[in-house]
Amino acid sequence: MNRLKRVKLNQLKVKDSFWSPVQELVTDEMIPYQEKVFKDEIPDVEKSHALANLRIAAGMEQGEYYGMVFQDSDLAKWLEGAAYSLVIKPDKELEQRVDAIIDIIEKAQQPDGYLNTYFTIKEPEHRWQNLLECHELYCAGHMMEAAAAYAETTGKDKFLHVMERMADHIEGRFGTDKERGIPGHQEIELGLMRLYDVTGKDKYLKLAKYFIDERGQNPNYFKEEKQKRDWDHFHMDPENTFYNQSFAPVRQQRTAEGHSVRAVYMYTAMADIAGRTGDKELYEACVRLWDNITQKRMYITGGIGSTVEGEAFTKDYDLPNDMAYAETCASIGLIFFAKKMLDIEPAGKYADILEQALYNGVLSGMQMDGKKFFYVNPLEVNPGISGELFGYKHVRPQRQGWYTCACCPPNLARLLTSLAQYAWSEGEDAVYSHLFLGGEFDLDKAFISVHSSYPWEGRVVYHVEGKQKSAFKIAVRIPAWAQNPKVLLNGEEIDVDSCRKDGYCYLERVWGKEDILEVSFDMRIRKIYANTAVREDAGCVALMRGPLVYCFEGIDNGELHSLRVCTGKEAKAKERVCTEGIFKGMTLLKVPGVRMTGSEQLYSETAPSSEPVTLTAIPYYAWGNRGINQMRVWMLEKR
Repeated sequence: MNRLKRVKLNQLKVKDSFWSPVQELVTDEMIPYQEKVFKDEIPDVEKSHALANLRIAAGMEQGEYYGMVFQDSDLAKWLEGAAYSLVIKPDKELEQRVDAIIDIIEKAQQPDGYLNTYFTIKEPEHRWQNLLECHELYCAGHMMEAAAAYAETTGKDKFLHVMERMADHIEGRFGTDKERGIPGHQEIELGLMRLYDVTGKDKYLKLAKYFIDERGQNPNYFKEEKQKRDWDHFHMDPENTFYNQSFAPVRQQRTAEGHSVRAVYMYTAMADIAGRTGDKELYEACVRLWDNITQKRMYITGGIGSTVEGEAFTKDYDLPNDMAYAETCASIGLIFFAKKMLDIEPAGKYADILEQALYNGVLSGMQMDGKKFFYVNPLEVNPGISGELFGYKHVRPQRQGWYTCACCPPNLARLLTSLAQYAWSEGEDAVYSHLFLGGEFDLDKAFISVHSSYPWEGRVVYHVEGKQKSAFKIAVRIPAWAQNPKVLLNGEEIDVDSCRKDGYCYLERVWGKEDILEVSFDMRIRKIYANTAVREDAGCVALMRGPLVYCFEGIDNGELHSLRVCTGKEAKAKERVCTEGIFKGMTLLKVPGVRMTGSEQLYSETAPSSEPVTLTAIPYYAWGNRGINQMRVWMLEKR
């Protein structure tokens, strides 16, 4: 395995008509808003108290711990997002505030390196006794990721050294010749790999590998752990080993099981370790798990985890729309997994899903003002049922200002501010363009500026300035859905079939100072049908254009259950660019359909009649921005 090189964020500058406004929203609105939440300065939302917890743990003020046992992790993800935002938009005042928080974190660290505000404040006698429920390793992992990000983006290493001390504390406690512990919620593995990235110290790679290799070796570990203590936190069942993927060694796991965020965080670490160590067996397990998720257990939006019960995967093809869970964090984790797989094997099947999850299942998690968020991302909402009735209470019909368990909002911040890193990779002999982001990208082999009108138009232009005298390849992804793609090099058309491999078009040459590579493809409206085993989508059709999934809202179309989308040969959906209002600049769809009307009786022998109507479809990520109303992705079809 020839692992690709990760490109650092400070080499990449996004200047994109679609994503730059999103990143500006994150830097200017979302990150300041979340900072105020952590300071408990936003009225009428769930209280965080994360910064107060930190000050109490540091001995800087008196008070009681407040919040979930993993409250530290919310602040850690925000710190990581803030670190990335300083690359996008340097902000001395924000940097100073982050430095001040890092000073408090350093003061809160215990003499032995331990760092966790819950156990420092509330239950110091119970440290490391409940890995199943209490998230000490999870919080540490997120803090490690934040520290690595801050060191990379600012060059400051205080936070990094704090988390190295915590990592060393953990290494001193867990291992094959020590306590054979594993985390209840995987994340420490990702944090350790980021420490390894930044420090180059093999001990962090070895410790991450230990946690992966140890998982499932003793499926009774959490049961035995519980027997050693006389207290619980969440009263979780230690025998439910599928929930936290400890039912079998990771190399033997064949299907994606249990809590979806735990799962994809673990798979991300597995892929990262496999790529760095050349562990073929671990890599093959990742491929199996990837295929099971994306071919049998993933929503069209890139959402994963179909049930609220354990926020989990269920069975193959069980993908209910109006009871979906599809946690924002899970789609973010799927993107993490996809990128690690791409860096082992540059293949379109990974990049296509990365893009699909990004534009749909992730972006839908934030309001267009950057201040409200979805935890759950359903594919159908019915006011009066969604959010109210048993079985549907988790399906909120509108985004919330914050959550008691607020893992998703800061996760969005850190992903969207680091987005450019998911667009590029470099290998020994090639540069890979995974996403069509406009901007200026200072890679080792070339300086590449990209002009992109994606996702509304299918045209991307790469201006290449080669930095070396020898030949190398530029590999540009060609999406699987793209028909008749056209590639031009300095105005001359290239035979795409001759240079196409595994979803990428490879062009090799000695790149000059003014080479222009242009890629274009048809952005037709596509009718999508689910596998017939997906019972909830029987008789239904969904619409996509480019990477975007579309949906229908009641505010545009009236009562949605009475509507049918016409898809016969003469029934052609049309595009319309919105010129005003909240959707200004978006491509909306005008779709021929019929409205069914029938007897007012509950049951009748009279067949419904139909009348033609024109329906409006909007990008799925934009739904829920105009008040509470119905929404559907999958619509009944009339041929």
